[in-house]
Amino acid sequence: MASISEYESEQIELVLADVDGTLVTPQKQLTDRTIAAVRALKDAGVKFAVTSGRPPRGMQMLVQPLSLSLPLAAFNGGLFARPDMSVIEERSIDPALVTPIVALIGEHGLDAWLYRGADWLLRDPDAAHVEKEADTVRFAPTVVEDFDAITEGVVKIVGVSDDLASVAEAEADARAKFGDHVSAARSQPYYLDVTHPDANKGAVVRYLSREYDIPASSIATLGDMPNDVLMFAHCGLSIAMGNASSDVQRAARRVTASNDDEGFAKAIERFVLGAATRPR
Repeated sequence: MASISEYESEQIELVLADVDGTLVTPQKQLTDRTIAAVRALKDAGVKFAVTSGRPPRGMQMLVQPLSLSLPLAAFNGGLFARPDMSVIEERSIDPALVTPIVALIGEHGLDAWLYRGADWLLRDPDAAHVEKEADTVRFAPTVVEDFDAITEGVVKIVGVSDDLASVAEAEADARAKFGDHVSAARSQPYYLDVTHPDANKGAVVRYLSREYDIPASSIATLGDMPNDVLMFAHCGLSIAMGNASSDVQRAARRVTASNDDEGFAKAIERFVLGAATRPR
């Protein structure tokens, strides 16, 4: 494995950032320093992209203040959209697996949410985190009686619970039962995201590397959750947030401050732009 110094001798050409817990504050806001850091990247000729478990509409609030021009990698890479929200490509879950995944989520006592097209579908509008999620993504869910007839075109299934141990158990069970047929990872301690096997943040790094002809060693990534570890493994410079768990921090090459202490901006200033100005 290459050492940190070997990776940092590479010129960073693209930065890929997670959104919640990384790019935005705990209040889901962009700070002035974060906006300035992204502008400084562009001034230095470094491309900037975002990836999230959010749907595309949930990232629309980032487009104007950050002047985003690269594809938005929504649903952890399950859907790539242009900043105008037009879809570039989509990876949906095998229709035959949707009902069994929903059943497994229910067996662990989690509520299930389904994302299909522009719709966020759920059965209980009063369940945990619904109001908070609607405020975060800035649109309301569609309430359905059941998911029985909803199997085609489902890009992401989320299991939700404040019983964090049950969420972790559901994650392990989903991986054991469905294996390589899905990608299952927690985007928050209370959210289990299940997507197409190629819809993960490691695949987002590979997509951007291929589309923009940038070697993985020249890509920097920033994240805070277990589902960000896959993108850490496919880039040259990985940076974990100070609010990440110790396991996530150990998976990264650098650790910055938390997202309530300008961790994103500090990482860009120190590890990306700072490294770019040092003699090589």
